[in-house]
Amino acid sequence: MNCKEYLVTLNIPPSLEELMVDSLLMFEEDHGFSSFPINAHHHINKGLSLAEQVTGRQKRIRFQMYVPVEELPRLLEQLRRDFSGSGIDYWVLPVIENGVI
Repeated sequence: MNCKEYLVTLNIPPSLEELMVDSLLMFEEDHGFSSFPINAHHHINKGLSLAEQVTGRQKRIRFQMYVPVEELPRLLEQLRRDFSGSGIDYWVLPVIENGVI
């Protein structure tokens, strides 16, 4: 199997939502991306409000997008440059198959 695309997932603080939308729109004009609110659960309380510590939930915005293999290094470089130190969690998974049904 030869991976041609990756699924990139970003969990970001809500305060960065508009900046991330602008950044990803400039990067990914062919395929687009998805975003939706999530609750993140983690045992580390650093940066959590008192309410988040009590409820065990931290509001985040998740972005997901397909990225061609050759474009992944450029995307990660752009994100590291533009959002360094902002607390963004991310992961990259190979796409086995995708399409429209």
